[in-house]
Amino acid sequence: MEPRRAERLSEALREELAEMIEYELQDPRLSGVTVTEARLVPDGRHLLVTVAVKGNAAERQIAVEALGHAAGYLRRVVGIRLRLFRTPEIHFQAADPAGDRIGELLDRIRKNREKTEKKAANEP
Repeated sequence: MEPRRAERLSEALREELAEMIEYELQDPRLSGVTVTEARLVPDGRHLLVTVAVKGNAAERQIAVEALGHAAGYLRRVVGIRLRLFRTPEIHFQAADPAGDRIGELLDRIRKNREKTEKKAANEP
């Protein structure tokens, strides 16, 4: 799969999954869960979703297990909503609590760099 397409698809999947987990799933084990990252493997068959969970290690494990049980449902609905021919298998993992903030800051820096480069390229 083309890298740019994989990146766009990963972002679309992340946004859709974040919305579904936060607003549509009624599982109390998923309170305080936010999707931080979604990475599509190069062949496009698997999606690794990283989630941040408020609470201790046991609560993180319970939330990841609950998401694992809902993965089939999430995969089916996301495939329909995004009109995907082949929807990737969804795998969840808990984010490292200390690394969350660092990852967010690095993403923000990366996005600002891309915006700056685009502006520089568009200027006469």
